[in-house]
Amino acid sequence: MSRASGLTIAVPRGALFGETVDILATLGMDTEELRENDRKLLFEEIGVITMRPSDVPTYVEAGAADVGITGKDVLLEQATRGSEDPTRREVYELLDLGYGRCTMVLASREGPDPAVEALRRLGVMRVATKYPRIAARHLEETGRQAEIVEVKGSVELAPLTGMVEAIVDLTATGTTLKENNLVVREELMVCTARLIANPVSHKLKAAAIDDLLERLRAA
Repeated sequence: MSRASGLTIAVPRGALFGETVDILATLGMDTEELRENDRKLLFEEIGVITMRPSDVPTYVEAGAADVGITGKDVLLEQATRGSEDPTRREVYELLDLGYGRCTMVLASREGPDPAVEALRRLGVMRVATKYPRIAARHLEETGRQAEIVEVKGSVELAPLTGMVEAIVDLTATGTTLKENNLVVREELMVCTARLIANPVSHKLKAAAIDDLLERLRAA
């Protein structure tokens, strides 16, 4: 089978890539080149485009892909943007695929919690994260004043250098946190891979998308 029901699928590179390709293979797609060529981005013969997970909603919303797979963390971060924010993504979330399970956590240096101490002394805590909107919403909902510092690289470095008192980040095993003398203080949510769809494709290609959903559930 060359394509999944004639649809174009946005596939995430990175941690979700391997299991996503395995699922495509169970649908009967020829994934050999997809597995072997990590530089090629567009695989027209099988209807796949590959990209970083955070870009999947962008391509799906724009209609460059009919459906896509990305993490729940990406969807939540982009969905929390204001309605006037041009980077807010409007896509349909169709299915929890169950793999790529990670937990969004609030962590700080081991020992007495520096974040609690900062709140006690100053009334505000500093938090580094790749997910500024998720972090801000959680802290606001739990009644804590926070200065959010957005970082792109290794979030664990921020509390070790004293730049912040805590971090909000995804963890699968907790190993990286432990290696950097950080401990989990709170668990915000569990995130897994999700299937999303372009709203127009969801209407115009309803039969194909419904068929894909049935086959994914069966897989």
